[in-house]
This record gives sequence, structure tokens and C-alpha cells, in this order.
Amino acid sequence: MGKFNAKNLKHIAVLTSGGDAPGMNAAIRAVVRVGIFNKLKVSAVLHGFQGLIQKEYLPLELSSVANTIQRGGTIIKTGRCKDFYSPSGRSKAAKNFKAAGFDGLVAIGGDGTFTGAHFLYEEHGIPIVGVPGTIDNDVFGTDRTIGFDTAVNTAMEALDKVRDTAASHDRLFLVEVMGRNSGHIALEVGLSAGAEEVFIPEHKVSIKHVCEVIARGVRRGKKSSILICAEGDTPGRSYDIAKEIKRVGGYDAKVCILGHIQRGGSPTAYDRNLASRLGAAAVNFLQKGQCDIMAGEMNLQIVAVSLKDAFSKKKSIREDWINLEKTLSI
Repeated sequence: MGKFNAKNLKHIAVLTSGGDAPGMNAAIRAVVRVGIFNKLKVSAVLHGFQGLIQKEYLPLELSSVANTIQRGGTIIKTGRCKDFYSPSGRSKAAKNFKAAGFDGLVAIGGDGTFTGAHFLYEEHGIPIVGVPGTIDNDVFGTDRTIGFDTAVNTAMEALDKVRDTAASHDRLFLVEVMGRNSGHIALEVGLSAGAEEVFIPEHKVSIKHVCEVIARGVRRGKKSSILICAEGDTPGRSYDIAKEIKRVGGYDAKVCILGHIQRGGSPTAYDRNLASRLGAAAVNFLQKGQCDIMAGEMNLQIVAVSLKDAFSKKKSIREDWINLEKTLSI
């Protein structure tokens, strides 16, 4: 965690980086309106950190964020910046940041965003506060990330529809959800949609065991089943799992990959409120002279977490939820 002299804080910038997530606009809106309420100028850096290197800025007013809280995606665009992986790229970004007259930065994104933000502070003293915006919910130091709740609800609604088809045709479906190297979406969707089994990176399950679960259901008269698979580091791996289920148990599994629909759509009330609170907290932290931190939420309370911890520490999965999912699938 870092400190800086906030007496000269007059102009802050906000950017979104990495994958888009529902609720990012609500966070941007909060940064703009809390900033202006506290007599600060606010500008957007477009297309994430790439915008710092290419000098893509946009002054923001109260009207700039009107009618945006319900919109998915990010109105200030996002992207992944390869230049930012190098010290020379970060040096150029820092030089442009200072030349633009910015005094502080709010960076909305996930662990990749926070990695770049931390090094920008460590190498060049740029005051930065992060806001966790990613559907994966894989950021350490916060119970939930912006966009996760919406992604879970989107996937759950899709699962309900898939189950209708599975029941109508007496079929086994293997549905793949997003989450990168994290199983948080898969686990919560598995619980909420009543899946028979969940494949997640944090908890290995054998194909033999899955086939036994399916067989147990068949013996008690079950005609259809739903399995959930987290994409892991290999999107599309559900096809390999389906082949193994066929080889080991003889069951034909129809594969359904939900894909990027989980990133889009209007954010839920939970995500809008979380984003609003964290965006406001980020501005408040900067005004208190606090930086190199992420504004997170733990037990419904706003917390400050070091950016280094946020991107370097592993967020654990809920083992009790895994056990509950297995119990309810009998």
C-alpha cells in the first residue's frame, strides 16, 4: 500500500482494462459523480492502458454518465495492452499521464489490470486505486467482483432453458461456462441450477465418479442430467470431457458452450450497487492520500487491499459449497 500528498489532487482519470464486465459503467458513473461532487475534474482514458500510451483521453461531466448505470460493457472501452508488460511501455504511459495533468488514477479490471497498475505506481509513483471488475470473481481480497453476479444469473437462466430440452429428450448435457482459471461461476451456477456434477480447476473429479453419479440417477428413474464445466485454461475442454464420459460410462453428452453471452447484458441490482460503492470508495481513498490499493468488499464492508496482494494471492473456492453441491445432487 502506498501514500501520497493528496493536497494537490485536482484531476483524476478512470480507465477500464482487460475483459469487460456488467457493472463497469456503474463504477465509472460513481467515480465521475463522486469526483465532481468533491470538486475534482474527471477524465476517461479510453481503451485501457493502451489509451495512456496513445494519449486517448476524454473529459467527463455529470451528463457523460447519465443513463449508463443499466448498460453492460464499458462506455470508455477496454483492451489488453502488450506494451504495458515492458518497463519502457509503462515509462511512456507515466510520462503521458503526468503531461496530461492527471493527479490520480482509478483502474477498473482484474488481476492483469492490477499488475500493471502496481508497477506503474512502484516505478513512477503514479497514485492508483483499483476497482475489481471481472466476471471471473478470481481477485483476492474481495468477496465479489463487479460483473460476477450478472454472469452467474445469465448462465443460470441459460441452464434452465437447456434443462427443458434435456428433460424433453431424456438427454445428458455438459454445459461449459466462463471463468478462465477459476471455478467460481461454475460452482455457483451448479448450485443454483441443480447440476448433477461440476468440473472446476480447484477441485478435481474423476470421470469414473461422474459416470457413477449418472448411473445412480438412472437407477432411480432419472432421465436427464446436467453437468457444468468451467472452461479452465482451455476453452472447449468440455468436448474432451464428453468423449471421456462416452468412453468410460457409455453415456452420450451433448455439449453446450455458453461463451461471451455471460459478459454482456444489463447488470443485476447487486452488481450495480457493488460497482457504485467501490467506484465511490476508490475516489475517497485517493482523496485520503491512499494508493497502490484495491477497493474491495468483505462481509459487506469496504476494505483496502494492496494491489500486489490482489493480483498475486490465490482466492480460494468455497469447499463447503462444493460439498453441498454434491449432497444436493444425490
